[in-house]
Amino acid sequence: MGCVFFVVYGAMLNAIPVLLTNSILLPINIYYLFSIYRYHEKFDLLYFNANDPIAHKFLDYYQKGINDYFPQFTPSQITNEHCINFFVLRDMAVANMFSATVTPDGEALVNINFTVEKFRDYKVGQYIFKQEKQYLRNQGITKIVYKQLPNNKHIGFLKVMGFVKESNCWTKVI
Repeated sequence: MGCVFFVVYGAMLNAIPVLLTNSILLPINIYYLFSIYRYHEKFDLLYFNANDPIAHKFLDYYQKGINDYFPQFTPSQITNEHCINFFVLRDMAVANMFSATVTPDGEALVNINFTVEKFRDYKVGQYIFKQEKQYLRNQGITKIVYKQLPNNKHIGFLKVMGFVKESNCWTKVI
């Protein structure tokens, strides 16, 4: 949009350098805008168990960020036999670690849902809670529950994902 404005501006003022430069940049910008909007990222789930080395490496590498968002989280929480554990891959890069303990009545009590900072644009959350909704249902999950959220940025994420506050927790019906 800016290039179009400056092409018109350069033409009106007869400013040839401005007109010429922005006339050259306009098709380049249009090309890159089309290539950005045509690109579709690939998402996938990668299941893990408590003994998988990649889980421990992820937890070690992102320990500070995890402590900021989930200070009560401990690696022992992913060892429960009633846990559902998976990574979200985004174009084959590990973008998120999700672990929840599933209760007999179908509530998934989130232990951790940590997204790597460069992927915090809500696409990972949309993938988990919308595109993989049927997978969660197939695992017997009817509701996702966050008991504790000390980080306000994560609360904003939950609101965008459609979670609602109920008493002392945030929930989303699947």
